[in-house]
Amino acid sequence: MNTNPVYLTHPYRREAEARVLSHTPEGGVICDASVFYPAGGGQPGDSGWISWGGQRLGIATALKGMGDSCVLVPSEAASLPPLGSLVRQELDWERRHRMMRMHTALHLLTVVIALPVTGGAIGAGKGRLDFLMPEPPEDRDGIEAALNALVDRDLPVSEDWITEAELDASPNLIKTLSVAPPRGSGPIRLVRIGQGAEQVDLQPCGGTHVARTGEIGHLSLGKIENKGQQNRRVNIALDL
Repeated sequence: MNTNPVYLTHPYRREAEARVLSHTPEGGVICDASVFYPAGGGQPGDSGWISWGGQRLGIATALKGMGDSCVLVPSEAASLPPLGSLVRQELDWERRHRMMRMHTALHLLTVVIALPVTGGAIGAGKGRLDFLMPEPPEDRDGIEAALNALVDRDLPVSEDWITEAELDASPNLIKTLSVAPPRGSGPIRLVRIGQGAEQVDLQPCGGTHVARTGEIGHLSLGKIENKGQQNRRVNIALDL
């Protein structure tokens, strides 16, 4: 059972029609297409609403289901749209867009702090990455300034696809030690920031991103926390 990932092919779509394929035993809804991003890679699932036949149901989150399906999880126990019915999906766009901005900002953080990533989390306005960093950075202000300089360059954000063999031949593309790109399901998606001589980042990622870094807006560097002998947690936040 496959769900067309509209959230990847058209990340700025806020609404879409889809047909209900099935219900899960837990009360989730699986459709043949989804504008809702299913939680994964540190990015939470999208929230919003689905409507059909005069009824409207809140969606608390979206999760990956069996195969390539996406499960929409209702925010409360309620009647579900019948199998085969046409529903209109509507994102909580403000929340999703803030996550797109933050996810792209965290990619930029890996450019400014060029160390292996051991963990991370994306929120609607705040995010963090854990780095293999035995000693704390000496210049906090310099990190924040470098991060915002990349934002201000308004670099384009695009995608590319490579095979598993091509990824194996370029292991330097993988920056995360804690999460490996999915294998066994075909080509692997790369997210590129900048083009040609202006390219600053290229790494495997299945999340949603803004079209240009200027859309992120100004960023603030938060706490840099000690998370073990070798790890430091770097927090950042959107100013608006």
